[in-house]
Amino acid sequence: MGMGQAWRVMSEAWIVGRLCAASDGAVSYAALRRAPAGPSDRPAYAAARQVPNPPNRKPAMPYATTNPTTGQVLLRCDELGDAQMEDSLQAAQTCFQQHWRDSSFSQRRSVLARAAALMRERADTLAALATLEMGKLLAQSRGEVLLSAAILDYYAEHAERFLAPEAIETRQGQAQVVSGPLGVLLGVQPWNYPYYQVARFAAPNLMAGNVVLVKHASSVPQCALAFAQLMADAGLPDGAYTNLFISNDQVATLIDDPRVRGVALTGSEAAGAVVAARAGKNLKKTTLELGGSDAFIVLEDADLALALKHAVAGRMGNAGQACTASKRFIVVDAVADAFIDRFQTALSAFVPGDPMDPATTLAPLSSQAALDKLLQQVDQAVAHGAKLLMGGQRVPGLAGAFMQPTVLGDVDAANPAYRQEFFGPVAMFFRVPNEAAAVALANDSPFGLGGTVFTQDIERGQRVARALDTGMVFINSAAASAPELPFGGVKNSGYGRELSAAGIQEFINRKLVRVA
Repeated sequence: MGMGQAWRVMSEAWIVGRLCAASDGAVSYAALRRAPAGPSDRPAYAAARQVPNPPNRKPAMPYATTNPTTGQVLLRCDELGDAQMEDSLQAAQTCFQQHWRDSSFSQRRSVLARAAALMRERADTLAALATLEMGKLLAQSRGEVLLSAAILDYYAEHAERFLAPEAIETRQGQAQVVSGPLGVLLGVQPWNYPYYQVARFAAPNLMAGNVVLVKHASSVPQCALAFAQLMADAGLPDGAYTNLFISNDQVATLIDDPRVRGVALTGSEAAGAVVAARAGKNLKKTTLELGGSDAFIVLEDADLALALKHAVAGRMGNAGQACTASKRFIVVDAVADAFIDRFQTALSAFVPGDPMDPATTLAPLSSQAALDKLLQQVDQAVAHGAKLLMGGQRVPGLAGAFMQPTVLGDVDAANPAYRQEFFGPVAMFFRVPNEAAAVALANDSPFGLGGTVFTQDIERGQRVARALDTGMVFINSAAASAPELPFGGVKNSGYGRELSAAGIQEFINRKLVRVA
């Protein structure tokens, strides 16, 4: 990126920040369209802005941009008031009832295709925002933007076919199942993939004729605003996509409201349990994409060089902050020594630094709190008998939330770490005698999101895949995502599916229509 282009990115991002500071948390399409542009010669994030809270309200979930590379708070946004949240909800309900549910697939397709094009046009700006707010390497941020655009295009192209009426053979009369939208949906979204996670919730549901309310993570407010901006610019009507800066208590209020017909959450086990319980009390459909502690199995006949390449990428991508990241490395004895030696050598070569700098390969974690939690988990694991093979500390000499690449060995079933998810660059290494032991260890986890197996015998790999108690398995590859691949897990990793044809089926009414 040239200096002129970088300056443009910064200036545009600062304008997004102005929207946040001026909005009092009420982020609607109309507000986004009316928002004044900031001075074009002013650099992005030049100063933090403190927006005072309304009287008698506590800042339970402050929305703020805190650069994890430096720890500096760059911008703060106020939460939405209850009356403003009600206005947003009613606008969504009105949009659904009076417009969006009756719009044609062609109309919806045109809007989502335009949104995808805008994502690509704004890729540099959007990527810089993600890197600034949650610390992702800039190249990885750009990859996320392009994947998100592909998801929008995928549903724009395929939704009508996915939701086409299905004829049913019946002995009497004629019957078919027709698919229709439910109404207003609430999506609670995480910070680790601030565009991708939203795209895979919004795209299928908007194409199905639903309208969406999005409560994004409080640490990525500018990414949330930027996504809402491009959806508005693509031509969505007011109320079809609404970004809400709201508290957890307000989320509960929305779940209780009969106008909200379903809830999708990507987040922690604890958050999933709370949301599912609240929705269940209100008899509402939910989907949950929660944590993971994915096994990465290396059998004795694996292509070791290929396995190592994917092991490093699978653990270190997004600084290890991915639910489907490879976290438990289960290696058959015959190749265990060679694997762990080369794995540690590769991890030790990572270079920490500014994630905007192409030379940096080790990005910071998303926040100081994330770093503190990870360090505490490592210390606890070692205190319970785990062997620290490398790392285990914050990176010295850097102000940001940088964690050394870390490998733990000798983690037995009595160690708390055995059943935990490490959300960062921490790997657990296990030796096993054979394939059966590898599968048993992989399945001995409360999580069931994804898993990987490396073997040159594809039939053997398929056998292992069938035996793994997970929602996804990758043979000779670390976990990967594409619009056409269903995403989801079992056990404590949640339920429901996103992406692919399955993702658009979660929040629709499959209605039987029979003619006697």
